Amino acid sequence: MNMNKIISPKGLSYMALIVAASVVGGCGLLGIGGSKGGDQGELVGVPNRQGWVMTIPYGMVPVPAGTFHMGQADEDPASTQINFNKQVTIGPFFMDDSEITNNEYRQFTNFFLVDNGTIEGFPTVSEAEFRQNYYPDTTSWVRDFAHHMGDPIQDYYYWHPGYDDYPVVGINWDAAVFFGKWRTAYLNDYRKTIGEFPMPEFRLPSEAEWEYAARGGRDMAKYPWGNPYIRNSKGCMLANFKPGRGNFYDDGFAYTSPVQSYFPNDYGIFDTSGNVSEWCLDDFNPASVPTVWDLNPQFIDERTNPESAKYNANVAPKKVIRGGSWKDVAYFLETGTRTYEFKDSTRAYIGFRCAVTHLGRSSGTEF
Repeated sequence: MNMNKIISPKGLSYMALIVAASVVGGCGLLGIGGSKGGDQGELVGVPNRQGWVMTIPYGMVPVPAGTFHMGQADEDPASTQINFNKQVTIGPFFMDDSEITNNEYRQFTNFFLVDNGTIEGFPTVSEAEFRQNYYPDTTSWVRDFAHHMGDPIQDYYYWHPGYDDYPVVGINWDAAVFFGKWRTAYLNDYRKTIGEFPMPEFRLPSEAEWEYAARGGRDMAKYPWGNPYIRNSKGCMLANFKPGRGNFYDDGFAYTSPVQSYFPNDYGIFDTSGNVSEWCLDDFNPASVPTVWDLNPQFIDERTNPESAKYNANVAPKKVIRGGSWKDVAYFLETGTRTYEFKDSTRAYIGFRCAVTHLGRSSGTEF
């Protein structure tokens, strides 16, 4: 092949200029290159850093940053002192579009009890310890309700495939937190093998994050679908709850329902009203609302933290639960209703879902 037909003399001269510039620049004579790696003693940051794109974790939906009025959305004299309105700003995050299901939680239990799995840097747990602290308490179906024929539910609810898509229950707060830590380690262990940066941790949502996400962008709305009714125009119930005394079935389910059985809110999140109540990250205190900051607030009761100087062993840790459940009346379905449970409690009406903090500047495409 005749190179002169491909590269003209003018082109060859230009290439020679490029080579010369590279040599001179390599000596630091043009303000680039040199013995200091090209920074010439200036603060220019670490070169060749891998870029970061915040991907949406599987099963989650993005919740954009915003400001809303946290607290009661209806006149409620009984709880005014613990649930008055406060304007709060929430940063962007991701949240599971539905409650963690039996089958999803079973992946977690099988990892320890069946597969004997291990993750580098993650604590190992003995079978006895795992069953005692993290396995679902199926006896809650009988223990929580006196004179109740709960044995069939107790016997089948967690392990039978007929309940795979139902929300896991009988999980205390510590087990929900440990699940999030395992989920984080499990994902990042895989990301490490493909050379990706680790994702931020899966955790319980704060009380403020939970309420903001539950409203779905409808500020001051009484329910995730708006105001003020619990039936749609066709007369169908909009959530799984207890419509009246002794009436558990008007919504179509006597106990829990499969996740995503009802319409999602405007963020695409299901079941933030009814089905099962959900653990939140915060400690519960009736006076916590005015004491926390108005940007990404979270209340932490130092009296229940063994590592705190204010620790008091006589104070039983209470954690916020939100959303109401299949056994609750409509009041507990309201987006602003606050209540609690002791953190070591395992109930047949309490489950959870995870949240993940959004890192870096939003591209806009995920929202």
